Amino acid sequence: MNTEIITIGDEILIGQIVDTNSAYLATELNKLGISVVQITSVSDTRESILKALEDAGTRAELIIITGGLGPTSDDITKPALSEFFSTNLVEDAGVLERITALLAKRGVALNERNRKQAELPANCEVLPNSAGTAQGMWFTRNGRHYISLPGVPFEMKAIYTEEMEPRFRNRFHLPHIIHTTILTTGVPESEMANRISQWEAQLPPDLKLAYLPSPGILRLRITGKSNGDRIVLENLVKSEKHKLEAIAGPDIFGYDNDTLESVVGRIMKENHLTLSLAESCTGGNISTLITSVPGSSAYYKGGTVAYSNEIKTSELNVSPYTLIINGAVSQEVAEQMADGSRTRFSSDFALAVTGIAGPDGGSPEKPVGTTWIAVASKKRIVSHCYHFGDNRGRNIQRASVSGLFMLLKEIKNCL
Repeated sequence: MNTEIITIGDEILIGQIVDTNSAYLATELNKLGISVVQITSVSDTRESILKALEDAGTRAELIIITGGLGPTSDDITKPALSEFFSTNLVEDAGVLERITALLAKRGVALNERNRKQAELPANCEVLPNSAGTAQGMWFTRNGRHYISLPGVPFEMKAIYTEEMEPRFRNRFHLPHIIHTTILTTGVPESEMANRISQWEAQLPPDLKLAYLPSPGILRLRITGKSNGDRIVLENLVKSEKHKLEAIAGPDIFGYDNDTLESVVGRIMKENHLTLSLAESCTGGNISTLITSVPGSSAYYKGGTVAYSNEIKTSELNVSPYTLIINGAVSQEVAEQMADGSRTRFSSDFALAVTGIAGPDGGSPEKPVGTTWIAVASKKRIVSHCYHFGDNRGRNIQRASVSGLFMLLKEIKNCL
């Protein structure tokens, strides 16, 4: 089943807000085997909405609209829908009762604007909104299904999960669809594509591979889609996943919704290990990632953002002589930072990063993007030099990812 998503709102077109609704809907629909063929954004005008609805009906069997259902004068989606479906707005007593009860729970009295939210096109199927006053609406015309949802993300999501998805499963014949994602780091997309090209070329017809790159991380998603036996499809996906694992090998750090920080946290927690950090160019970003994982207090002791040489020497015991001779961005300083952090925090492992994030500060010998990363344990200190590029934001991201992957490998090596 082909789907088009239409977002309504001038605030999207002028870049005032980011359209997260389409991303959410496309992700959830894909899980059901429903393909999104187009995403369209239109302004809050009658003409734009009517044209978008007419055009979408020529491309898709399912059209989902978000936005323009609020109680203010600039929200004109309901009148436009009434015109498109040749009907009129009528007050729905059941909806009015739900809105009144919802507002009462919030300590708000019903006013005329709220009451107008109970006015809906007479020929729509109401999709109740448990999170707000704007109801979802389902229409059918010329064999096409049109669904209108509020633009407020948490309200849209509530209607989707509670009302739309169950109806999709009951009313539509949906294919089986299975996703599995292998997460890798340290290998550019082009290099990985060359490495797995022979395997990819031999994928069965029901399977497809997608490359999903981000700074420092490459996700390889295998998707299986079939109208046949689900167990057969699951086994096929599993078989090809094992083949890909054998090729990607040591560059794999996790699967599906894993993150490097969650994988590191899981293995440290399972083995009763502790961690400390010494960050320079990443400015605390790695610490933010580590502490974003629930339960990180069980293994993360703390960290030092040693941006200046003075802090490197006073807090991490880096030798002033080493800084003078080798410079702050060097193997020697990174290793001393890691060792100093592990000693200061009495942790099992310490990760240290020092580099030139940019856009200035580079030299011919050490260009912007040069980054030294070190990991210290009770057994040894390992370090590596990276050259990330000239973009400050991406350099910080890549340094954080590379540091966490180095840490993960060293933890596994020491177990």
